[in-house]
Amino acid sequence: MIVPLNEYDFLKRALAVYPEREAIVSGDLRLTYRQLGERVHAWARAMRELDIRKGDRVAIISQNSHRIIDGFFGAPLIGAVYMPINFRLVASDFEYILNHGGARVVIVEDHLAETIDAIRPQLTSVEHFIISTDDAAARPPGWQDYEMLLGSATLSEVVPADVDENDTTTILYTSGTTGRPKGVCLTHRNVYLNALNSIIEFGLRDTDTYFHTLAMFHCNGWGLPYAVTGVGARHVVVPKYEPGAFFDLAMKEGMTFACMPPTMINMAMNHPLTDEQKAALPRARIATAGSAPPMALIQAMQERLGWNVTQIYGLTETSPFLTVSRIKPHMRDWPAQDRYRVQTKTGYPMLGVDLRVVDDEGRDIPGDSQAVGEVIARSNVVMSGYWRQPEATDAVIVDGWFHTGDMATLDDEGFIEIVDRKKDLIISGGENVSSIEVEGMLYKHTAVLEAACIAIPDEKWGEAPAAIVVLKPGAEASEDEIIDFCREHMAHFKCPRSVAFVDALPRTATGKIQKNQLRDKYWQGRSRKVN
Repeated sequence: MIVPLNEYDFLKRALAVYPEREAIVSGDLRLTYRQLGERVHAWARAMRELDIRKGDRVAIISQNSHRIIDGFFGAPLIGAVYMPINFRLVASDFEYILNHGGARVVIVEDHLAETIDAIRPQLTSVEHFIISTDDAAARPPGWQDYEMLLGSATLSEVVPADVDENDTTTILYTSGTTGRPKGVCLTHRNVYLNALNSIIEFGLRDTDTYFHTLAMFHCNGWGLPYAVTGVGARHVVVPKYEPGAFFDLAMKEGMTFACMPPTMINMAMNHPLTDEQKAALPRARIATAGSAPPMALIQAMQERLGWNVTQIYGLTETSPFLTVSRIKPHMRDWPAQDRYRVQTKTGYPMLGVDLRVVDDEGRDIPGDSQAVGEVIARSNVVMSGYWRQPEATDAVIVDGWFHTGDMATLDDEGFIEIVDRKKDLIISGGENVSSIEVEGMLYKHTAVLEAACIAIPDEKWGEAPAAIVVLKPGAEASEDEIIDFCREHMAHFKCPRSVAFVDALPRTATGKIQKNQLRDKYWQGRSRKVN
């Protein structure tokens, strides 16, 4: 009999092999795998007592927490669909995502309860509001306490739901480029195989200590909660990344592996460390993704800290990994600079991933590191589609191939290298920012006639949104005024950090704004940070 793939298998293995091994370190809390299993089963019982059944959506809005991990395994156990949501969004974003996703339960970190209360009347599908807090006495009216809910769940056996591996296990909302978030539907099979690839490519073992520096809402923490659990390694939960505290914790807990966007790596490299501290740092592997890290950053981390950096590439729609950029065996004797250059490339396909780079006619480009085409992929890690958006799904999955919208070159070793984005998606500090969404906000300013948003290099965030604005005749507005206006109405990471004022925007014959000209003319070589 064929047993469907289900993420709960990873915890099931850990419970069978490593029950008394430490599983989670989260602040002062320490849990063994046996204790984690008890929490996961309590989560499953609690949800069933709230009448959550197969296919129902359970949303969670929180910074990194051990409580998010409960749902990573509890939801697939009962066949519920888990929806981790970016906690950095604003109320209108939460309202849209919760309603569009049809969440019946929302679990919210305590500091966001007021934000959700403000939109509660507009949340048409949510029946249960649960607060995640360490201070039950501070629970506001109208909220159920997360820990009390788990603690009071009936102690009955949790019978796993009859789940097909092609059923949706999680819906993850990504900004995309349309201005409206799209719900990426990942199946049990998608997530399961991505986790197996993580174990293989990152060499995960039961002796590892993995740091959750990456926000867990990012494609379920890039699938690492499942992979780390499956091999019986240790999770260290980092709620908020701050270099000083991160290094202290790395030394204390013996970090061996972490996923860090280039922004975090850059912050780490700019944090002062004594020779004694450097000597005390454990040897570690670092996976990075998002905007490509410069060679100098990879070289600095490896030579100064002794931490090996591996670049990976993928999208939320691909669970997320498609490629990995590791030194092949025959490259190990190459000069250091040549090896670093390889590490800065986007990489070669992971196991089970068919990857092509094609021109506008769908023909494969030559592997000459010069020709540019779009990256398309076919794999068991490609999403089933966008939630309730069949037209958007059909636009990106064509003849069985997922069109990433990313433009790349291909070399004779099979490595691709992303050179541009077909879509005008900005990746700032690992966060996706829709240029169309930013432009929509700029147009709401009473002095703005026309506006465009592009990505510019930023020393801290890798990329940052920048605005080019045409003012209405006779109107006046300063750069700071435009930025402050956006910051009042949008999540701050989405807001422009620089503004240029022009008389007109360059357009094609069909009226489309030529953003490549804007990047070249106004922002080439310029980088400005606004705190």
